[in-house]
Amino acid sequence: MGKKSDIKINKIPKRKIFVGLSGGVDSAVSAALLKQAGYDVTGIFIKVWQPDWLECSWKEERLSAMRVAAHLRIPFETLDLSQEYKTGVIDYMLSEYAAGRTPNPDVMCNREVKFGAFWRYAAEQGADFVATGHYAQVTSDQTKAGQTTYHLSKGADSNKDQSYFLWTLNQADLAHIMFPVGHLTKPEVRRLAEKFKLPNATKKDSQGLCFIGHVDLKEFLGHYIETKPGQVLDVSGQNIGMHPGAAFFTIGERHGFEITRKTPHDEPYFVVGKNMKLNTITVANRKTNDLTDNATTQATLRRTNWLSGHAPLSQIVEMRGRYREALFQGTVTTATADTATITFAKAQNTITPGQSLVLYRGEECLGGGIIV
Repeated sequence: MGKKSDIKINKIPKRKIFVGLSGGVDSAVSAALLKQAGYDVTGIFIKVWQPDWLECSWKEERLSAMRVAAHLRIPFETLDLSQEYKTGVIDYMLSEYAAGRTPNPDVMCNREVKFGAFWRYAAEQGADFVATGHYAQVTSDQTKAGQTTYHLSKGADSNKDQSYFLWTLNQADLAHIMFPVGHLTKPEVRRLAEKFKLPNATKKDSQGLCFIGHVDLKEFLGHYIETKPGQVLDVSGQNIGMHPGAAFFTIGERHGFEITRKTPHDEPYFVVGKNMKLNTITVANRKTNDLTDNATTQATLRRTNWLSGHAPLSQIVEMRGRYREALFQGTVTTATADTATITFAKAQNTITPGQSLVLYRGEECLGGGIIV
């Protein structure tokens, strides 16, 4: 211990841990570090639902994961969570888009699949922990009474930090979750992959919908949600263009619609609102200060979760409403068992219904909720 390449976890020989091997380098290095630290490691490839019209990608990823497990000489299993993924992630995503909201499927994938169904299976098989290649960190401390409190913090690599997608975790979850690469930067993970001679050491990072990979979202939604062309309105309600379907758009988006009433000096237009009943989207641009005029100083959250078990009421904290968005300050002004009202220190114009608003105090993730 002591070297940065060593896993920041107490070495407990023969504790059983199931590692989600996705086929990527982050989870592969996670498994390697855990084995190096003395754990009884089993690699698990999670098979999820995939539409029959989309090119199959899971078999290739599974093969990559199998090669990693064989190289590390650890047991390997394929866990079929297709139904859990379809119900908890895809069906949820489609219902949200159909209602005019913009969901975050990665948040639900973590909650329902990776740290829901996967953990339940691992526990049934006698595992003490599950681990993934997320860039986040779990720490703990003890009260004078001997009670352990767990904390979720940002990953050490600010460019790869994934704590935003993990706000649904709670104390019970954090007690059996490990993020072995959370204290490392991506270049350090790559170097470790080479050091361990992992077969996927040079594999590129995957991007796109959780587990499914790269997919055009409008094409995906078009297979399941009935849409039709509609009007693009300016903030005064005037028709200035056309769009292929209001369900396709999210607040802040600037592509995918056509402006037909143009002037020689138009600046880019951004979506600032939409009406699913009328199938219209409203756009604005910075030139006329319309974006500022449509900003808001407050948000209501549903399905809230606070990692400590308590909302940080009346405290000035930092937050973001989108992944990688710059942090801004605000206060939790009211909170119930599953809702909260957040007041922002400065008006925000990218607050989007359906997205997650995630709160932080310094490096620690406090929790969050889904914007109403």
